[in-house]
Amino acid sequence: MRAAGLLVLISSALALTACRTQGDAVRPTPAPAATPAPSPTPPSLSFTLPPSAKAAPINVTTLKTVTRVLSSNAFEGRAPTTPAETKTVAYIIDQMKKAGLKPGNKGSWTQDVPLVELTHSPDMALDIAGGTRPLHFAYKTDMVVGTYQVVPHSEVRDSEMIFVGYGINAPEKGWNDYAGIDVHGKTVVILINDPDYEMQGLDGPFNGRAMTYYGRWTYKFEEAARQGAAAAIIVHDTFPAAYPWGVVVSSWTGPQLGIDAPNNHMDQSKAIGWITLDAAKATFAAAGKDFAALSDAAKRPGFRAVPLGLTASIAFDNKIRRQASRNIIGILPGKTRPGEYVLYSAHWDHLGRCEPVKGDDICNGALDNASGTAGLIALAQAQVKAGAAGRSMLFLSVTAEESGLLGSEYYARNPVYPLGKTVGGVNMDGLNVFGPTHDVTIVGGGKSELEAFLNRAVRDEGRIVVPEATPEKGSFYRSDHFSFAKLGVPMVYAESGEDMINGGVAAGHAAAEDYVTNRYHKPQDEYDPHWNWAGAVQDLQIYYRIGRELANSDVWPNWYPSAEFRTARDQSRVGAKEIDEAKAPKP
Repeated sequence: MRAAGLLVLISSALALTACRTQGDAVRPTPAPAATPAPSPTPPSLSFTLPPSAKAAPINVTTLKTVTRVLSSNAFEGRAPTTPAETKTVAYIIDQMKKAGLKPGNKGSWTQDVPLVELTHSPDMALDIAGGTRPLHFAYKTDMVVGTYQVVPHSEVRDSEMIFVGYGINAPEKGWNDYAGIDVHGKTVVILINDPDYEMQGLDGPFNGRAMTYYGRWTYKFEEAARQGAAAAIIVHDTFPAAYPWGVVVSSWTGPQLGIDAPNNHMDQSKAIGWITLDAAKATFAAAGKDFAALSDAAKRPGFRAVPLGLTASIAFDNKIRRQASRNIIGILPGKTRPGEYVLYSAHWDHLGRCEPVKGDDICNGALDNASGTAGLIALAQAQVKAGAAGRSMLFLSVTAEESGLLGSEYYARNPVYPLGKTVGGVNMDGLNVFGPTHDVTIVGGGKSELEAFLNRAVRDEGRIVVPEATPEKGSFYRSDHFSFAKLGVPMVYAESGEDMINGGVAAGHAAAEDYVTNRYHKPQDEYDPHWNWAGAVQDLQIYYRIGRELANSDVWPNWYPSAEFRTARDQSRVGAKEIDEAKAPKP
């Protein structure tokens, strides 16, 4: 039995606060040791693996220098849209130039990312009428509500409430919680996670214990909007959510940053938010319904939405501020297939100024994610030194990850290079600075053929792959690779395991717990000259091999048929082939 992976333990804790914005000041609880879920046997590959790539030297001086500089007080925590962004972007561009990359956006190093900040007035309440007694739910105590719509005032009045179970519409799984009911203009009440989250194994319509994207709160609101709901309210429950109510409150209060859009996001619901479990139980009781019984029914196939016979009302004002940030794009052009791309990504941003600790109010973000940015530069150096491969390689440093994966989301929705021509990629969100390990964990493993490249690279490095210990936390959906995955691009997100060469699992767990408890999202996440970079080098060697092998091959890894992203990939590849055929010379 193994505990959670070293950086996966950290990323699981990071995931607790990855709800909506960078405004979290709540310290996450370190994840307990857990029994890893069994590894499913993957389907056979649709291609033959190309030859292994040789290892390449990773410049440790680059890792140290870039991390130290970007996490210094001079960069003020690297918050997007602040003067510190200008300094950060200039430094990363300079490092990409020195590494030998070319500007990746039609002669420019950057891609503008339009952002909009909404601050909701706190003097709001959620009022429920029509039941055995009226209910008045207070902001923060009982509920938090906001909106994606960019409007000065949001209001929902006397909106009929409907319980839609887990709020899932998954045709490929034969599951539709919205079947047979029209929710246009109504308020839907939704359970968090997916129907089979309590299962111990990975079998079940929604992968059992392992969370699918259908279990994420972001999906719940997306689907509610597609169904035309005026408002969508998720019932918070700590166990299936994997984070306490305090995290929801801290994430959903204060300024909320999002991607700006020409339609002001008017295709979204007027109001979205959460209510506590106690508030939900009181609501169902007022409707004469048994919350526990209906929640249990929602876990079974064939569940149908239940009108509650209640109405919901809420109103609040929104302060609007528009601004812009930048993604940074470098490219190593390919020799023989330059119109096909292998992607490396890491976010450059952090929290900027934050809650002071002993007079220090700069959240430097050394591990999160100056180290990942340093890894991006070190990989660029290694790939350039090895020479151009057949395919092009993209090195993407994205903004506003801490605000909800906004930079990567914007690039994926507005790609400089077509996603249908992007072969696959590797994302880095925090390197292992605690020492080398025997093991590697694939976050969200068992989803794509790209993992075959990683598995072989791990073996070539003399290490082993271990299953993710807490797949129910949905960590795969909480970093920048997900922005590409949900639009079809196969992405790998792997981390050092916890079985350290010096000290074993106990040492790995202690290092991760110390970071989570004392440094994560605090001013204490600072560069340490005594860090052991051998673990980072181990992992970067694997990422180097994956990129090199992909770039020197003609294979197109896909998601396995059971993965929720397979359809998006198939559609993007069909589109890319149609474009190629249209451009081909006519006989």
